[in-house]
Amino acid sequence: MSKAFFQCLENTPHNHRLPLAKVMDNLSFNKQGLIPVIAQDRSTKTVLMQAWMNREALNKTLQTGRMVYWSRSRNCFWEKGATSGHTQKLVRMSFDCDGDVILCQVEQKGAVCHTGRPACFYFEVESEQQQVRVIGDACHP
Repeated sequence: MSKAFFQCLENTPHNHRLPLAKVMDNLSFNKQGLIPVIAQDRSTKTVLMQAWMNREALNKTLQTGRMVYWSRSRNCFWEKGATSGHTQKLVRMSFDCDGDVILCQVEQKGAVCHTGRPACFYFEVESEQQQVRVIGDACHP
């Protein structure tokens, strides 16, 4: 049903409005009730991290304007920066064309990664050399 819903929207004209609740009802949450979320820096457009949300985390994020994820390892909600102070303020949220990924542009305060790096994607593939290069230094307080 979710895929068919989004396929029906493919030719929707620019600036047409849809009820948020109806679109959210058609998002493709996986068997665990989760959907991947990409956090992107609002200004630089750098991809900061990927995490997961369930429906309640999505609602909490929309209600508070602060990024709230679902931690699969801890099996609980995780408000980014609640303990570290490295917060993410929601600026803009988008759903992809299939309704199976959420993109959030955020204002990031402090480091993103638990290593202290500015982004979680710091293993850069050098395909010609068949190597992976670590970019950026970890900064542990």
